[in-house]
Amino acid sequence: MPTTIPAAGTLPWRVRGHALQVALVHRPRYDDWAWAKGKLDPGEEWAPAAARETEEETGLQVRLGVPLPEARYTMLDKDGRPADKVVRYWAARVVGGTGELVNEIDDVAWLDPREAHDRLDYARDREQLRALVRHHQAGSLDTWPLVVVRHAHAVARGAWSGGDDTLRPLDAAGVARASALVGVLAAYAPRRVVSSPSVRCVATVAPFADSAGLTVRTRGGLSEEGFEKDATKAPRRVLRLLEAGRPAVLCSHGPVLPALLEVLAPLAASAAAADRALLAAAADAKLVKGEALVLHVAGTGPAARVVAVERHLP
Repeated sequence: MPTTIPAAGTLPWRVRGHALQVALVHRPRYDDWAWAKGKLDPGEEWAPAAARETEEETGLQVRLGVPLPEARYTMLDKDGRPADKVVRYWAARVVGGTGELVNEIDDVAWLDPREAHDRLDYARDREQLRALVRHHQAGSLDTWPLVVVRHAHAVARGAWSGGDDTLRPLDAAGVARASALVGVLAAYAPRRVVSSPSVRCVATVAPFADSAGLTVRTRGGLSEEGFEKDATKAPRRVLRLLEAGRPAVLCSHGPVLPALLEVLAPLAASAAAADRALLAAAADAKLVKGEALVLHVAGTGPAARVVAVERHLP
């Protein structure tokens, strides 16, 4: 049975003079034009790999946007045996980087969709291009991420002797998950981190915030205790984030999350059935501890709508 080789990549896009453009890369080793992509490192998750490979191949730092169709094809592995390669793709916006080419790529070309279609060397790469163009035409390509996180695994209540439950810390598995979330969250380049003030929530998102030079802003209404006192504050926090329209992370607790997702679910009414199902499943489970639920939002305030959903499970 063939082995599976996981890989990830992006289609960086921009609008110039009201015209959509996408970035292709040229690999001199194969003399081909394709999307920036590469294999996952051992233990690496898909989204961080897509962002990392894009930066390594193009010199550009990107924010992942809506997921695009994956590609599957057979190739030979390093031992010359057939292997199934699976590549997951995202649309991506450039948020930084020098553009200096240092790894396997000798040219990056920004082309309009028709030019890109003609220059791509592999028919399978055109499926992602068509999907990206459809999103652009539907107004669902220009999005910002709202990432809802349930705190990672904490010391059990029965084993905690510290008295105040808000001080209960993450256990070893929770600390490991908080570390793993750094790359996952960074792939979506949030610019704001909001959390329950409980230690287990802050500790879940603090490693990412520290790495990104951001401050974790705590809000009592997102805590279990604050939610019990006033169940209206947590949903209002979501509405404020939607009004601001800035890429953001929000970390809270299982008992609070249904109220947060209840605000967001109606905004996904026009999303694909699979995305609505993902959101419903996440809400039913109150998210898994340490999960990051990425909602790709187009528009802000009353015009905001969720156009795609991703679950990143521990």
